[in-house]
Amino acid sequence: MESYAYLVSIAIIMLTTKILGDLTKRVNMPQVVGALLAGVIIGPTCLGLIAETEFISYTAEIGVILLMFLAGLDTDIEEIKKNSIACMVIACIGVAVPLVGGAACYYFFFEAGETSYEGILKAVFVGVVLTATSVSITVEALREMGKLEGRVGNAILGAAVIDDIIGIIVLTVVSSMKDTSISIGSVLIKIVLYMVCMAVLGLVITHFRNIIDLNWKKQRITTYTVAICLLIAFASEYFFGVADITGAYLLGLFLSKNKIKNEIARKITVPSYLFFSPIFFASVGLKVNLDGLTQQTIIFSLLLLTIAVLTKIVGCGLGARICGFSNRESLQVGVGMVSRGEVALIVSQKGYAMGLLDASLFPPIVLVVIATTIITPIVLKKIM
Repeated sequence: MESYAYLVSIAIIMLTTKILGDLTKRVNMPQVVGALLAGVIIGPTCLGLIAETEFISYTAEIGVILLMFLAGLDTDIEEIKKNSIACMVIACIGVAVPLVGGAACYYFFFEAGETSYEGILKAVFVGVVLTATSVSITVEALREMGKLEGRVGNAILGAAVIDDIIGIIVLTVVSSMKDTSISIGSVLIKIVLYMVCMAVLGLVITHFRNIIDLNWKKQRITTYTVAICLLIAFASEYFFGVADITGAYLLGLFLSKNKIKNEIARKITVPSYLFFSPIFFASVGLKVNLDGLTQQTIIFSLLLLTIAVLTKIVGCGLGARICGFSNRESLQVGVGMVSRGEVALIVSQKGYAMGLLDASLFPPIVLVVIATTIITPIVLKKIM
């Protein structure tokens, strides 16, 4: 009977993430917050109903891949092109400032005076976590206010997409540096080769767009696409040392202008959000052990939250101001980029699995993600 216990675990995860997701939606908060809290409640921290298993871990990884693939499909390249320079400047400064701020926060709080490679790498990784911006949460908040199509909305959306891509690249570099036998040069060469390969893939998809779109009504096209997505995710990790979610996101991005994207998204969204994504978000919550929170980590959580909010507002707001936005618009752009959401959770999970994020620091990271996710829609609504 024990071999079938995973069925009960999955049922509990699906029910609790759905119920709490609906509850958080009713109080105008993103459903991802409820799904995350569900994992915390049913996990070791509270009720202790479920512990993370290998099956849950593997299923959650598929959930991450599908989530990022769908994010790529949802990207509107044309809208980003219209504000490309502004989006790039906002994204670059919006990545650099949180990266430095997060790394400094961790280093001076835990590693002050230390010069060990491992300690500095962990500090940098905390900064990497803070570089993320949740596209879905920001977009949903702007859509509810009817501000998605405006200048500020387009700038936030474009910059959020670009800074996620930059963040993923930085994550790849930092993750590769975990293995000290690999030189920075070899890492950069791998990344360049990877980008060349993905660029070729993008050109092939663009060249054969008409042929691909002729098959958009065929049921098997989605099966082929998912299989290719999984293969690219595997190749990204195995051959280039690039995060699997990078490959999944780029494939979605390449297909975002194809007629078949709506059909693919429609079919993948159902299993993704019904089964795989809830397990991913719950699995993140299962890792949280609030019993390990000490006075020191609570103080660090509050400090990191302050840094997380201020660095995005200052960094992205400064980028917007440089590109000609008014002071008010710059503030709106900065606040709109504060929410970390599922992207930061994905990055955190990667770091945790690689040993770049200690178990004792995972709860503070998750608390920061939850807090920024809640704060952003509330403050954004006030200043818009």
